[in-house]
Amino acid sequence: MYCTSKVSDSKVSESLRASLRVKQITPNLCPFLSQNLRLSHTKNSLFRDFTSANSKNFHIALWGCDNSSFVNITISAPGDSVNTDGIHIARLNGLNITNSTIKTGDDCISFGDGSKNVRIEKVTCGPGHGISIGSLGKFPNEQPLQGVWVKNCTITGTNNGVRIKSWPASYPGIATDIHFEDIIMNKVGNPILIDQEYCPHDTCKKHVPSKVKLSNVSFRKIRGTSTTKVAMKFACSPEAPCDNVVVADINLTFHGPGGHGAASSTCLHVKPKVAGHNVPEVCPGGTH
Repeated sequence: MYCTSKVSDSKVSESLRASLRVKQITPNLCPFLSQNLRLSHTKNSLFRDFTSANSKNFHIALWGCDNSSFVNITISAPGDSVNTDGIHIARLNGLNITNSTIKTGDDCISFGDGSKNVRIEKVTCGPGHGISIGSLGKFPNEQPLQGVWVKNCTITGTNNGVRIKSWPASYPGIATDIHFEDIIMNKVGNPILIDQEYCPHDTCKKHVPSKVKLSNVSFRKIRGTSTTKVAMKFACSPEAPCDNVVVADINLTFHGPGGHGAASSTCLHVKPKVAGHNVPEVCPGGTH
């Protein structure tokens, strides 16, 4: 591993570190791995027709870039490359990402706190970890996330599909008005996931509920195959149960290790509003 600069922790604001999820590899040395394109407060901009390949960290990181558009971009990294999010978004109002292909080792698109009025359409994602809201609640004073639309996308061979995640024992936060619609899943793990018990390295206080409040969330017209038996999992917080979660016209079947067949769904601390015809049935045993 090579570093181009040495930056002390005191020079990195906590909010920026939280947003960009920078991981310090060695104490006081190499806190940053290089990102291919990092933009801060670039407003009313159009980026189109370019490729980002083999970034050491996030390919594109956007902070405070209001009213911007990314059109016809290609992002490529090996499926096993660590922390190579395709596009990470935080603290901005107004963003469109369309007609793009993202292949990476982490989230194709990830949303930090303060993301507002973001539209993702006609994006092909995979390999990677899918399209993720969060993780949220790890740091104090996170800004509300509001207004995300993900539509007409295809996700292939990822660990997750579309998900919203927050930490247990979190600081308070808000995420609202989030909508996923008309999405094809091709052999995707956890195609539909709300995970308010997110703890990737088992270093969390899992018994302490998340304080991030999720509301006005919808999953509509999502279809394809799941590599996990549970294709829809809604694990909300007992302290801040999810409100107004809508599930409509889902068609997901299991196609994973050991064969294929019917998938299932589970619900925790949420009572989804169900519309249309859904396969699998949404929370047939009720919520817990």
